Amino acid sequence: MTIAVADAAAMVALGERLAKVLGYGIVYLEGELGAGKTTLARGILHGLGHSGKVRSPTYTLVEPYPVAQGMVYHLDLYRLADPEELEWLGLRDMLDTRALLLIEWPARGAAYLPAPDLVVKISPANGGRNVDLVSASTRGRYMLELFESL
Repeated sequence: MTIAVADAAAMVALGERLAKVLGYGIVYLEGELGAGKTTLARGILHGLGHSGKVRSPTYTLVEPYPVAQGMVYHLDLYRLADPEELEWLGLRDMLDTRALLLIEWPARGAAYLPAPDLVVKISPANGGRNVDLVSASTRGRYMLELFESL
């Protein structure tokens, strides 16, 4: 499914809409620098009830957010030097809970990351962005079915 997004406000709104169907699981956020991955994550977190600031985890690599449904971990692996660093960041602990993981630059941790439920690919298009939502698991297919019915 491809969704045209005109600007940052529309990207946040898309994230808020996605939040209604995500629950827990693993979501890969793919796109070039400045594509809008963190903006989409901000919308998802706001849609899940987080009212505070959403920081880009570019330097910390992971930002945890407690929300009503449980934990959301926003990871940005752009500066990951070695995929083994995911162990030091506590990936195993994150996966042991029913948490939502939003993972930017997943290819940099591919050897250690589990398969996603949903892949969100953001690319430039007509002055805005195209956002492709691709299910990658049974859970991901269910998420997209719910999303289409909103």
